[in-house]
Amino acid sequence: MGAEGAAAGLRRVLEPAGVLPQAALRLDTDPRIHPDEVRVRVERLNLDAASYRQLHTAHGGDPDAIRAEVLRIIGERGKMHNPVTGSGGMLVGVVEEAGPDSPLGLRQGDRVATLVSLTLTPLVVTDGLARWDGLSEQVPAEGHAILFARSIAAVLPDDLPVPLALSVMDVCGAPALTHRVVASRTSAGNPVKAPVVAVLGAAGKSGSLSLAAARRAGASRVIGLVPTAAEQERLTAAGLADAVVRADARDPVAVAEALGEPADVTIVCVDVPGCEHGAILATAPGGTVVFFSMATSFSAAALGAEGLAADVTMLIGNGYVPGHAGMALELLRSEPAVRALFTARVGAD
Repeated sequence: MGAEGAAAGLRRVLEPAGVLPQAALRLDTDPRIHPDEVRVRVERLNLDAASYRQLHTAHGGDPDAIRAEVLRIIGERGKMHNPVTGSGGMLVGVVEEAGPDSPLGLRQGDRVATLVSLTLTPLVVTDGLARWDGLSEQVPAEGHAILFARSIAAVLPDDLPVPLALSVMDVCGAPALTHRVVASRTSAGNPVKAPVVAVLGAAGKSGSLSLAAARRAGASRVIGLVPTAAEQERLTAAGLADAVVRADARDPVAVAEALGEPADVTIVCVDVPGCEHGAILATAPGGTVVFFSMATSFSAAALGAEGLAADVTMLIGNGYVPGHAGMALELLRSEPAVRALFTARVGAD
């Protein structure tokens, strides 16, 4: 195994041979670390929204069944990798041991949030998730996790409650990439006008942060799309968007009609399948669609754009942009409306 493979965690793959940890069916969770690894004592998991919604729906909201399914997945795979959605989440914990060759800069005792997916993180749960009520994406847990040399983790800030910080860091890639895409269209010398930005699923965690990031990056107009009257009222009161409209993001024509004008940049933050065609139809020729939801079908997006003869650039939000955690936390601190929306979701202030 080469140094690159070791840094990416290849030695932890049990099956199938030759794939990276995210694609593996099963990982080695041995707590004994290699010199470039870090072992974290787990305190809390944060299941990604698409995964939790699928689990909740599949088990009819039964907390015991949801808990049992999460334990089964972790026990069988050595990681939290939902086989239906293909997604996982992230975690918070305390560094127990850092190998001497680890490049992550972590020290024993640091409380950290992992900024890489649970789908590639070796994970053991030892408490049966006994303190989790099964009714929230945030999961109190005990156990250990392993970080590789090419993993990412951030020390948690002292000024925010842990559930709130975790909730923000779980989606911190969304505002960072939104800012980059919007700013690239408003930069000096760029002949393209300041873009109109539409965010689908705008009242959620990644959606509200993306609204704030788009406005900060210089969008000429920011539009939030939500599915219910309650979310429309709440987001309108927050003042994060110039307009808040309502439609089912799975209904392409309804999305386009609700927005009224095609957006130059469309950000998809909806955690249910079937939103690809609405996003494409609502985007102007030469525009950009950014898919952040793990419920996205990328074949549906590609074939849908082809079928609509849509000249749009489609980006996969991969969750990592340099400085993404710092940007998301700064938006939370500086935008009272963003903090209020997050606090209402996690009850953490």
